[in-house]
Amino acid sequence: MKVAVVGATGMVGQVMRDVLDELDFPVTELIPVASERSVGKELDFKGQKVKVVGMEDAIALKPEIALFSAGGNTSKLWAEKFAEAGTTVIDNSSAWRMDDSKRLVVPEINAGLLTKNDKIIANPNCSTIQLVMVLNPLHKRYGVKRVVISTYQSITGTGVKAVQQLNNEREGVKGEMAYPYLIDGNCLPHCDDFTENGYTKEEMKLVNETKKIIGDDSIKVTATAVRVPVQGGHSEAVNIEFENEFDVAEVRKVLADTPGVTLQDNPDTNTYPMPRYSEGKNETFVGRIRRDETQEKTLNLWIVADNLRKGAATNTVQIAQYLADNDLV
Repeated sequence: MKVAVVGATGMVGQVMRDVLDELDFPVTELIPVASERSVGKELDFKGQKVKVVGMEDAIALKPEIALFSAGGNTSKLWAEKFAEAGTTVIDNSSAWRMDDSKRLVVPEINAGLLTKNDKIIANPNCSTIQLVMVLNPLHKRYGVKRVVISTYQSITGTGVKAVQQLNNEREGVKGEMAYPYLIDGNCLPHCDDFTENGYTKEEMKLVNETKKIIGDDSIKVTATAVRVPVQGGHSEAVNIEFENEFDVAEVRKVLADTPGVTLQDNPDTNTYPMPRYSEGKNETFVGRIRRDETQEKTLNLWIVADNLRKGAATNTVQIAQYLADNDLV
């Protein structure tokens, strides 16, 4: 089928092309789409060169699926135009996530809700995806009551400009700043813009998107999101209070048996998830599983995933794969 990648020249767009190839998605024609300044540029896909086109030309080509990763403003402006032309849009921005008329999908959790009528499908925030991959199976088994999350987020979540800032700082070069402060050797408790309640947009995404994906508004979620000078992926320290009692060994088994989740949890061998080793992988990794000894029915654990992969491109392509496998496009 014809597949458009909107934002094809960006970091996530590049990974989307890689994942489409790696997962052997049935692409008969790839349509890379970007801003006017990139039109005509050649990109690699499956060993061949494909030319970047503009939005109007892409719509005229009538792709069956369009994978969007070009920011919320672009999605708001163009997603509906693609949908009106018959294209199913899977959008990686925050533009549609909390729209009650749009599905917010992690395939392993709620892809079964999708129908042919869903022409704009929202891909969740990167930090939310890896959280719910672990949270959902535990919620089914024990009932999640409250979640406290502290994130340690890769600079790649900000984009190319942030990677360049870090590299410049490490090389002693002055350049454009993606952040209001130095990032090398530093931690910034500031992911996305601050809101009126004192939390950042990133923190509120974790609160609101988690409830929508799992389908339970009663779950209490609070978060602190922090940017750290690493590139491999996002990490999360998570404290979970359950409605029901649990056994730690059983928790490990539940997570080990969850598709898309890899258990790395052996203190005797220093085995635990780390962003350096999640880079380029599609799984969500979990470890450091232990009981919170200060409160009943409460668990601590550590979650890591490549935010450009499962946190963005991989999840988007997996949604497309589900649609294709179930004849929903």
